[in-house]
Amino acid sequence: MATPRSKTSKARSAQRQSHDALKIMPVGVCKSCGEKKRPHHVCPACGAK
Repeated sequence: MATPRSKTSKARSAQRQSHDALKIMPVGVCKSCGEKKRPHHVCPACGAK
């Protein structure tokens, strides 16, 4: 099995891991009940689109 010739630098690791952070989910308002809901999903409170 091949082994790395040199250590992966901190900068290289950080560049690769920069996309692993959690992103803020988009939130909209339900038109029927006014609760927060994700766009294009069913409202968890009232069940309306």
